[in-house]
Amino acid sequence: MKQLMRITAAVAIMMYSTVSMAQVKKSADDKVVRLSVGIETGLPVGKFNTGTKWNLGGSVQADFSVVKRVLFITANAGYNNFFTEKSTKGDLQLIPVKAGLKYFPVNNLYIQGEAGVSFLANKSKIDADKSASFVYAPQVGYLIPLGRGNYLDAGIRFESNSKFYDKGNQANFLGLRIAYAFDTK
Repeated sequence: MKQLMRITAAVAIMMYSTVSMAQVKKSADDKVVRLSVGIETGLPVGKFNTGTKWNLGGSVQADFSVVKRVLFITANAGYNNFFTEKSTKGDLQLIPVKAGLKYFPVNNLYIQGEAGVSFLANKSKIDADKSASFVYAPQVGYLIPLGRGNYLDAGIRFESNSKFYDKGNQANFLGLRIAYAFDTK
């Protein structure tokens, strides 16, 4: 329980920092906030692959420009359903809440890293020991310009959740996120 409180506090501090950074006065070009809504899918890797077939979900993300469209602070929340084999108690349903950084080394190509907490939406149904876990997700992606501050955001990531069962395994997967993104001013 103490670990859950620490993780929740860390995520709250990151979110507060993100909002605080967005309030800083900058030039018109620096004030970009990019919002995106996307679908996610993935394949489990490692021991999580046993009994779990694939996942499907969605997420919303806000990117706050820190350095002239090169470095952004991110805030992300979503939902993922991991489809399990019929012999198990049910699908694993996660609600990840993450914050991190997105860096554009070249125009439209980005490297992103996020961390946070992943909440288990159906703990009692699947008899899990824990209702939350630490999550981290490195990602590489590309923004495809659609015109006038609109983009198609395609990213590939590895996402890892710590254990929900005391004697269980981590929930790791390789994922794909396709999102519609747009700039706000």
